[in-house]
Amino acid sequence: MAVRLRQESAILVLATLIAALALVEGINTGAVFWIWAIVMIVTLIRPPLVERVEVPSQAEAAPADAQILLRTAFAGVAALDMPVLIIDREASVLVQNMAVEKAFGAFPIGAHISSKLRSPGLLDMVRETIATNTPNQIEHSERLPSERVYVVRIAPIDLPEIDRQEDALFLLSFRDISELRHIDRMRSDFVANASHELRTPLASLRGFIETIQGPAKTDPKAQQRFLGIMFDQTTRMSRLVDDLLSLSRLELKSHIAPDQKVDLVPLLGHVRDSLLPLAGDLDVTINLHLPVGKVEVLGDRDELVQVFENLIENACKYGQEGKSVEVSLLSGAGQAVEVVVSDKGPGIPAEHVPRLTERFYRVNVEDSRSKKGTGLGLAIVKHILTRHRARLIVKSEVGKGTDFTVRF
Repeated sequence: MAVRLRQESAILVLATLIAALALVEGINTGAVFWIWAIVMIVTLIRPPLVERVEVPSQAEAAPADAQILLRTAFAGVAALDMPVLIIDREASVLVQNMAVEKAFGAFPIGAHISSKLRSPGLLDMVRETIATNTPNQIEHSERLPSERVYVVRIAPIDLPEIDRQEDALFLLSFRDISELRHIDRMRSDFVANASHELRTPLASLRGFIETIQGPAKTDPKAQQRFLGIMFDQTTRMSRLVDDLLSLSRLELKSHIAPDQKVDLVPLLGHVRDSLLPLAGDLDVTINLHLPVGKVEVLGDRDELVQVFENLIENACKYGQEGKSVEVSLLSGAGQAVEVVVSDKGPGIPAEHVPRLTERFYRVNVEDSRSKKGTGLGLAIVKHILTRHRARLIVKSEVGKGTDFTVRF
C-alpha cells in the first residue's frame, strides 16, 4: 500500500486541495467528504497509468558465449585471402587459413610458429607483442619456394570473455608486397638504365663539339667524320626517346582491348616488304608462309605492324648467320592463330630467355648497340601483346636458332 500511495501521491494531494477549497467556499461538507472519499478509493484501486519496467544495466546483461565468439573469429580468418594465423601466449598455432597453407605449407596445430617461420627478427617481434600486448609489424622475406616479401603484423585479439592473461590470443597476418617491391626495383632500374643510355651519346656529342670548336676547327675532313658520328648518336637518342614514349602510351591504354578485325595475311606481306632493304643489306632472305584466304584477329593494325616489324627485324639482325628468316602464319578450325618468326642464328642461352622482354635487357650489350638496338623493342612487343590479350612464346637453342611465336 505504501508503494501505491507513493505512485499516486500527486493525484491524492490534488484531490485533497480541491476538497479544502470547496469547504472554504461553503459547499456542503458531507457532499465534499463523499466526493473526496470516492476519488481516493478509485485512485488507489485502479491500475497504474504507467508501469515502471526495470531494464537491466549493460553490466547485468547475459554474458556472451566465449566459444561462439571464438568460432566467429575463426570463420572470419578462414574467409581471408591473406595468410593469417591465430596463436596463443606460447606462440603455438591454434588456427590457420588456406592462404597460409599455400604460402608456407600447413603448420602443425599446437606447434610453435618456429616450425615454419625461423626468422629471428619475426620471432623477436612475436615475443615482444606477447609480453607487452601491443601490436607490432616487421618486413619479412621468404626465399623458398619463391622469393616473396611480406609485411608481417601481430596484434592481440580483443574478445570480451578472453581477458585473462593466460588465455590471450594473437592474430598474425602476412601482407604480400612482393609485386610492389618488384615494381620499385624495375622503376629504379629503368631510371638508371635510361639515364645511362642517354648519358653515353650526350657525352660523345659534347666531346665532338669541343673537338670541332678546338683542334679540328680548320680540318674539314675531321669535321665531316665527327658530324657523321654525331648524327648517328642523335639518331640513337631519338630512337630511344621514341621507344620510351611508345612504352608510356601503351601503358596508359594497356587495359583497353582492341575491338577491330585485322587480316594478318596482307599485314605480314606489308611488314616483309618494308624490311626488304634492311634484309638486303644484311644478305638475309625473308620467306613468308601464308595460308589461302583471310586470317583475322581482333587488334590494332599499327600496333601489330610494330610487333612483327620488331620481331622480323631482330631475326634479320641477330640471326644474320642463318641467311634466312621464316615467317609462318598458322590457323585452323578451333585452334589459336599463331605467327612464328624463326631464324637459324646462334640462338639465345636458356638463362637469358625469361628476361628478354625486360626494359633495357640485352643478351650482348655491345652486339645490341652495334646493331642500333635500344633495348626496348621486346618490352614494347610484350606491352602490345598484353593489350591484345595475346602471348609471346620464345624457344631457342644455342647453335640452332630462335623461334618467336605470337599466339592470339
